Amino acid sequence: MGFQQGLSGLNTSSKNLDVIGNNIANSSTVGFKSGQAQFADVFAASLQGAGSLPVGLGSKLATIVQQFTQGNITSTNNPLDIAINGGGFFRMSDPAGTVSYTRNGQFQFDKNDNIVNSQGLRLMGYSALNGIIQTGNPVPLQLDRSDLQPLATGGATNGPAGVVAKLNLDSGETIKPVASFNFADPSTYNESSSIAVYDSLGNAHTYTMYYLKTAANTWDVEATLTNTAGVTTAEGSLGTLSFNTSGVLTTAMPLAESIPAGDLGTGAAALSFNVDYAGTTQFGGGYSINTLRQDGYTLGKLSGFTVGADGLLVGRYTNGQSRDLGKVILASFANPQGLSAIGNNQWVQTSSSGPELISAPGSDGQHGVLQSSAVEDSNVDLTQELVNMITAQRVYQANAQTIKTQDSVLQTLVNLR
Repeated sequence: MGFQQGLSGLNTSSKNLDVIGNNIANSSTVGFKSGQAQFADVFAASLQGAGSLPVGLGSKLATIVQQFTQGNITSTNNPLDIAINGGGFFRMSDPAGTVSYTRNGQFQFDKNDNIVNSQGLRLMGYSALNGIIQTGNPVPLQLDRSDLQPLATGGATNGPAGVVAKLNLDSGETIKPVASFNFADPSTYNESSSIAVYDSLGNAHTYTMYYLKTAANTWDVEATLTNTAGVTTAEGSLGTLSFNTSGVLTTAMPLAESIPAGDLGTGAAALSFNVDYAGTTQFGGGYSINTLRQDGYTLGKLSGFTVGADGLLVGRYTNGQSRDLGKVILASFANPQGLSAIGNNQWVQTSSSGPELISAPGSDGQHGVLQSSAVEDSNVDLTQELVNMITAQRVYQANAQTIKTQDSVLQTLVNLR
């Protein structure tokens, strides 16, 4: 036994205590991943050396391995706190364009509405143009606080345009002659329904449809518009709804409505939209409105936002609408232990980690899902680390004892006479 083995043991035990101490120090650091010291033995002899039982020269620190296990998820009150539940890293960029990766999802806005972390690094993802996510190269995410411009009824491009009405008209109603119709006299029609429609300037007008049973299984639809000044104008017959003997609508849909600009009285363009009665029935049992909606809206201001499990950043507006504002993406690696830690909860790619694999959260088994208003806690098991620290301390003491014993042996040799 020599001093070399004891000294190497003291050195590796000290390194182990350093790693354990670093883990304990970061037990409250959001997104921190604990480290584990791994050691190897040291031999001076080669495989063909002299002796089948060569004595080793002690131990050495082989590597410190990051443990990328999942940390607990804790809820917060900040909608920009985002936790990753599963694999992957947030992709961050500094002003020079240098990319790094983190599991710390504590974000906020800077003065330019970029989504940044405490070091000013910008969160990257896919931008949105007029509510459409632009996939391709990731860019720093920036919140668009501009107003949501008005949409005239009938102008939707991503769903049913115009007015959608699904009713049941009572087959037992009495017949009303069209010639006697007067919207101001309820006795001249059987039923009515009203809905707000919007012109090109975002002004709301009341559009009312009146239903007159003109013959068996046949109903005439008359319409009026009440503008923002309270003036009601008759818009004439919208069309006829015909039903078969089973009460099923047979008229081709949709019906077309066109309202002159003069009837609106707001300076907006003439309003044209479809009215779709598909699914309307004629059964006994009374009049009922099952669906009545339209696609227009007035000016909207951003009132809030959410981040979905799939990374979609959705803005909410004061007019009740929502719009996609961007999408957070995640990066994964074939060998995450190969990433190089650079501090501040950041890692950078190396040749050992392999290239980044970018995808939307939850798109596959390598990329986890996101949870808004939450953070991922450190994955340090404090109890286990304290036990490890006691064990490492005992190992350090034992190595110190070997040096003390070797010193005692040498002292005995020196004292031989």
